[in-house]
Parts: sequence; structure tokens; C-alpha cells
Amino acid sequence: MEINNLKENIKKILDNKKAVDIEEICVKDKTTITDYFIIASGTSSSQIKSLAENLEYELSKINIKARQVEGDKNNGWILLDFGDIIVHIFLPEIRALYKLSNLWETR
Repeated sequence: MEINNLKENIKKILDNKKAVDIEEICVKDKTTITDYFIIASGTSSSQIKSLAENLEYELSKINIKARQVEGDKNNGWILLDFGDIIVHIFLPEIRALYKLSNLWETR
């Protein structure tokens, strides 16, 4: 799947499950790790787990699987690595602590 379509699918899947403050950051000129970060928040530990599981499930229907999944609902942060796109799903207070948006947009 073309990267722009994948980004839009990911954001739509997250939005459909009521993720909040969904943000896309282009980092392809700043790192070799990935091209894009998609950052979203959930309102509870259960919701961030549900968002991550649903994202994996929906993308598996089109044969896209996460290369790696890190973190868990108890940490307040789940990372899903889809290669060209890395998805970060946070609890709001953890997202505010790490400020990934500020870190990558100012580099």
C-alpha cells in the first residue's frame, strides 16, 4: 500500500475508535528510523490498548502487520512499528511528558 494511503487509513482507524489529538509528523529528513510518526492519545489505559489492538486487526485485513509492538497499557504508551510509519498511542499525561511533537518538529 502506498504510504500516503496507509497514513490516512491509520488515522481513520484511530479516529473511528475515538482516539484524540491525532497528529502526523514527517521525520524522513530527520532520521533513518522511519518516514512518519502518527501520534494519538486515548483517554484511559484500556482505550490505548484497544486502539493498538484494533489498529493491528484492521491493518491485518489488508496484509499489513506491525514489525514491532512495544509498551503496554500499564506504561501509558504503546508503539507500533509499521516500517515507514511508527504509531505512538499515549495516555495524555505521558504524551505531555515526552512531548514528541515538539522534539521532532524542531529538529
